[in-house]
Amino acid sequence: MSVPRRLVLASGSRYRHELLTRLKVRFEVMVSDTDETRHPGEDARTLTERLAIAKARAVSPMAPDALIIGSDQVAEYEGEIVGKPGGFEEAARQLRRISGKTARLYTGLALLNAQTGRVQSEVALFEVAFRVLDERRIARYLEKERPYDCAGSVKSEGLGIALFERFIGDDPTTLIGLPLIRLVRMLEAEGFEVP
Repeated sequence: MSVPRRLVLASGSRYRHELLTRLKVRFEVMVSDTDETRHPGEDARTLTERLAIAKARAVSPMAPDALIIGSDQVAEYEGEIVGKPGGFEEAARQLRRISGKTARLYTGLALLNAQTGRVQSEVALFEVAFRVLDERRIARYLEKERPYDCAGSVKSEGLGIALFERFIGDDPTTLIGLPLIRLVRMLEAEGFEVP
């Protein structure tokens, strides 16, 4: 069977779209309708990997001849999974809680070859040490950046960088939501060449 030349990103995230554009490859976007509810007792690593695979599989009937990329990300503070805040109040609460501490961001990545059914998946971990954040800094950041669709209220590709003390991880694109170093390896393992 030939190597799929069609590449699909199973995500409506503008951040993932922007990251994948960096690879200079043609791709389509198909938004999966995946239930992201956490299963009882499911840890961050298991949750993100399961959802990345589920998102890729959800669009495979519409792209049976493609390589499909699924991804999901959650933040974890002191053992508690923290999702997208959705609004100012929850985002401010999240940032107060993480002030002066370290958050762990888990990003699940899956590549599904819809022709063969083969799935490659990994979970990338990236840690972020936060500065001590006062109420004024939190409010200014949230009013200017509005990161309400970002796990843990963190938008590092924008003003969120001013909230951090340091990063700990091997691929900075993991922080934004699509670990490109791992993705390139997965694509190449399927015979898809990245320029």
